[in-house]
Amino acid sequence: EYGADALRLYLINSGLVKAEEQRFTDSGVKEMVRRVLLPWFNSFKFLQTYAAIDNWQATDIHKDVVENIVDQWIISKLQTLKANVAREMSEYKLYNVVPALFEFIEDLTNWYIRLNRSRFWAEGMGDDKNAAFKTLYLVLNELNISLAPFAPFLSEHIYQKLGVFMPEPDDRPQSVHLCSYPEAREDYMQPLLEAAVARMQSIILLGRQKREQVKIKTKIPLARLTIIHEDQDMLDEISRLEGYIKSELNVKTVNYTTAEDEYINLFAKPNSPILGKRFGKEFKTFKALIENLSVQQLKQFQEDGGITLDNEQFSTDDILVFREAKEGTEAVSDRYISIELDTRLTDELLAEGQAREIVNRIQKTRKDLNFNVADRININYFGSDEVLKIIETHRDYIGKETLCIDFKVDENAGQHVFELDESIELHMDIEKADQ
Repeated sequence: EYGADALRLYLINSGLVKAEEQRFTDSGVKEMVRRVLLPWFNSFKFLQTYAAIDNWQATDIHKDVVENIVDQWIISKLQTLKANVAREMSEYKLYNVVPALFEFIEDLTNWYIRLNRSRFWAEGMGDDKNAAFKTLYLVLNELNISLAPFAPFLSEHIYQKLGVFMPEPDDRPQSVHLCSYPEAREDYMQPLLEAAVARMQSIILLGRQKREQVKIKTKIPLARLTIIHEDQDMLDEISRLEGYIKSELNVKTVNYTTAEDEYINLFAKPNSPILGKRFGKEFKTFKALIENLSVQQLKQFQEDGGITLDNEQFSTDDILVFREAKEGTEAVSDRYISIELDTRLTDELLAEGQAREIVNRIQKTRKDLNFNVADRININYFGSDEVLKIIETHRDYIGKETLCIDFKVDENAGQHVFELDESIELHMDIEKADQ
């Protein structure tokens, strides 16, 4: 029902490889399909679809300097994955391999590909688009070879399909299982960048959380986001990702500050499973000491990576530092970073949000009409004075996002009727354009 690869991954990830008992469940095998095989295959299908549209070929894959920061990040993450997998395999700790694959595939599909879709959709084959193709191909190819011992059948299938993008003659080995196992390139590793992207992911999740709290959809732009972290080097690295943060949270400007004290209360808790086992009956004493640490002590602890309490040494694995917003601020926070989002709305911001909603409705209609992702379209439309003004103001944006090359006002349009909110109705006719 689920395939040999799914069963193999399930067993490798089970207690059996640690000589423990295992109660077999179908749901566990199904989970491997959902979390590993399907996302991995879908990332390949994404490359296959857009490479076919542009007739892209995998030439000079390793020769160019990688300029895009998110390309650099996913390549660095790939090296870290390869190093971790090689280390765990050399120590026969196979049960640590699958969780690392979970994390990387999550980063590849839900972050790298999603953040870079517009690069693959761009007109023509510019340098940036070609770099995106090269990066995704390189990552998929090496991920595929890395996964071959754990999911031999799907890795072989994708390996053969990836060969289509190689220029003739294809001098690769005939099978993925004849390839040399990939080795990590330390010169491609950027630990600070990996940490910055992890913080960016937290920022985006916190921003979405704040929007949900105040009931403002992501389609409606907001004026300002403030990112709060005491480490200026980390803020500098995060600022290199500003374009992605603006896009994901739909904000106009991003500010940065190290003044955490103005927004955030720091507090600590013991890592109970570790310290409870370590101290037994004395755990309550150390729990109280940890929870009473001052802000200054906590900052020093984070800087030093350790602290001594009552002649006992504690590391960052032993003590968990948390952040919470101060009363009177709009800040939200997790263990790693804090943000403040300006949630005040203006008429201009609301109108731009309606334009994004129009794009969303058109894209869904394109899909319902079975249009190809590269099909250009023409749109005839009609509605209230308000909606006509929104389309006229944001015509270039709507056209770029939906591949519409011609808009016309037509009182008879009505094949598709969209209710943007209780008072705004939009009538549209959508058809393929002559190409």
